[in-house]
Amino acid sequence: MKKTWQVLVHELVSTFTRPSFLLVAIGIPLVSMAILLLLSANRARSTQVIDAVLSASNATSQATAEGYVDLSGLIKTIPDSVPAGAFQAFPDEAAAKAALASGSIRDYYIISADYLSSGRIIFVKQDFNPIQALELSGLIQWILKVNLLGGNVQLANQIDPPQKLQTTLLAPDSQRDQNNPLTFFVPYAITLIFYLVILMPASLLLSSISKEKENRMLEVLMVSTSPHQILTGKTIGLGIAGLFQATVWVSTAFVALRNGSGLLRIPAGLELPVSILAWGLVYFLLGYAVYASLMAAVGALVPNLRESTQATFVIILPMMIPLMMISVIIDNPNGALAVFFSLFPLTSPITMMTRLAATNVPLWQLLLSIVLLALTAIYINRLVGRLFRAQVLLSGQPFQIRRFLATLTGKLS
Repeated sequence: MKKTWQVLVHELVSTFTRPSFLLVAIGIPLVSMAILLLLSANRARSTQVIDAVLSASNATSQATAEGYVDLSGLIKTIPDSVPAGAFQAFPDEAAAKAALASGSIRDYYIISADYLSSGRIIFVKQDFNPIQALELSGLIQWILKVNLLGGNVQLANQIDPPQKLQTTLLAPDSQRDQNNPLTFFVPYAITLIFYLVILMPASLLLSSISKEKENRMLEVLMVSTSPHQILTGKTIGLGIAGLFQATVWVSTAFVALRNGSGLLRIPAGLELPVSILAWGLVYFLLGYAVYASLMAAVGALVPNLRESTQATFVIILPMMIPLMMISVIIDNPNGALAVFFSLFPLTSPITMMTRLAATNVPLWQLLLSIVLLALTAIYINRLVGRLFRAQVLLSGQPFQIRRFLATLTGKLS
């Protein structure tokens, strides 16, 4: 146990003192969050400027009443909710223009004689305001709506929007809005983050073992430490480093989505639940256990780091499948293909997190996926532990896919 602890501490110290690891684990999330905060601050500042302009514009005009010239004869009723004097009638445009010039009203509307067929309204203001130039008062729209309905205020209230709206989803499979690309981007970002946070510490394990084999440091370690202790210490140490990186990345993404939804214009239904962090921790630990063991097996077989490229591709190929099928999974997260990939142990850590970010996943699928992934991690770890012995580590034989697969199936003598 003492030797394992020493290897673990050595891996932690060497990893956390590596500038490249700190840049990826902390630097990128901090820069991303800083950019988001700057954009939020800039947006808030712009809003304050707009509010100041509107306030100044309102302050320059003493009049708050509006006027109208009804050439259509449509307006016969002014609802009781309209304050007295807030909406003044004028017999013709000349009278309304004189009132505007004197400052008794701030603007007026001319409702055309053919309004029922053309819907044409002329809006007249004293001064040009580029911010309010295209704005129409809600008051005129409300009064016209009431009069078009024969003065029935209650009926007008029921038209837009309905007072009591209840939504029932018969097939609540996906939260994706086809008209909003951000609802595709968020699950895709979660997929990419988990792909990286699982792959990077597992790759560090492969790199560590291969480099120590190449510079003969592994031979020195084996004088006082068993291969099993080396494997355990390296796996746990790099797993802690990977967990730290995953926590920083996922927490940053979670905070950005929860607090930056207004800036990013993310639909309310797309907000990530807090539970996704707990599920993410489980799938990271189990996914890392599987792929770290596979990387350790490659590190035990390859004579040096340069020859690990082919082997690494074979290992990470299952993880790449969800990335290649990302559009299909997000478009139909509860479809047969997505469910299969989320249950198959070698693809489940990535696919299940994609589905959790895109829709509500049934609990039985989550539990079944975790059980299958845990059993796979235990099985592969035992096979790699059998492989991780001195005669294999020091053999220096070139990597062969057939030999690697035979090892994983327990047929290597």
